Amino acid sequence: MKKLVMFIAFATFVSLQGQAQIFTMGPKFGVSQGDVKVFEGFRGEDSKIGYHVGAFARINLPVVFIQPEVLYTNTGGSFSDNTFNYNVEFNRLDVPMMVGLKLGSVLRLQAGPVATYLLNGKMSSNDGGTTSRLIPPKEEFTFGYQAGIGLDIGNLVLDFKYEGGMTNAINSYAAVPTDQRQNQLILSMGFRLF
Repeated sequence: MKKLVMFIAFATFVSLQGQAQIFTMGPKFGVSQGDVKVFEGFRGEDSKIGYHVGAFARINLPVVFIQPEVLYTNTGGSFSDNTFNYNVEFNRLDVPMMVGLKLGSVLRLQAGPVATYLLNGKMSSNDGGTTSRLIPPKEEFTFGYQAGIGLDIGNLVLDFKYEGGMTNAINSYAAVPTDQRQNQLILSMGFRLF
């Protein structure tokens, strides 16, 4: 009986290890640097360091992988005209779907679409006296793309990606012609739970 229990425990362990090599998931968090595009008499100022937190899953095939993610993202930027400086902050739900190539056991190349839903946002002037809320757009999602490299070191997952926008949710806010699509540099760290 003891040998049977040990055999079942060993077979279960081997089975779970095989599944872990095909499917992995875990938490993910990181920072990004983005800006806000403005037109007609306004100029873009400083980029904003933002953050994201969420989870990822990965399906590992022999040479390629598919990695969907769900992330809460805080980002924004600033711009000015001849009189005021404005700060803009966006809170978003981002859903990237990365597809990539594994180059050995450590390095990955990846690219794919990202769907973004604007949860809320705010714009404030330099004196802090005026704060306005952005209304989420009528379109449920905007779309963009991400591309970059990744490293897998043990259970640690590192990603460095560039994000660009393809569709725009807000063409004007408070009489300021703007483009809500952000180009961002994204640095993420995740942990594979299995």
